[in-house]
Amino acid sequence: MDGFVNNRISIITKSISKKMKELANYKGSVRDNFDKIYILYYSRMHRFAKEYVILNEDAENIVQDVFVILWEKREVLEIKVSLISYLFSLVKNKCMDYLRHKLIEDKGQEELSAKLYSLELMDQTFSSEEEIEQIINSSIAKLPERCRKIFIKSHIEGKKYREIAEELNISVNTVENQISIALKKLRVLLKDYLPLLFFLSHIK
Repeated sequence: MDGFVNNRISIITKSISKKMKELANYKGSVRDNFDKIYILYYSRMHRFAKEYVILNEDAENIVQDVFVILWEKREVLEIKVSLISYLFSLVKNKCMDYLRHKLIEDKGQEELSAKLYSLELMDQTFSSEEEIEQIINSSIAKLPERCRKIFIKSHIEGKKYREIAEELNISVNTVENQISIALKKLRVLLKDYLPLLFFLSHIK
């Protein structure tokens, strides 16, 4: 049974990591890959950052900084984990830096202190990007096969519902229902790691 689950996780890891490996190793199609990642993950990262830094403008600046890092390192970047876990770590660390700086300016901001403490606990929980990836992959691996397949195509590969429906020869309503089921199950599976849902869910 463990071997079966590990094999499933391995398959999912390859699916999730594919686009990031293409970005790290591409030749000539830099802009296309970068734009797709920006479109797919900007709103998710912004939602996560805003939960902690509160002000919309500051959250936007943090996410923009992350994408600047990604762009500047695009030629030499080697991602050994999935794109989701890599971006999650970057935006989390940027939020922590922001809050520490704010607290140096004004130590009396109790709300910011609580936010920083929450992120620091999260930082202790996720000791590495590989651990984040393992948590994500193991949760996705527990989804029913059809549900998992549709979820990966939509939320990891970024395909539209109609595109998935045509590819799998099913209705758009079926795709929508399966995505709804997947997110409900993931909310339970990731109950102790809810911020990860920002990276697995499209923001409407």
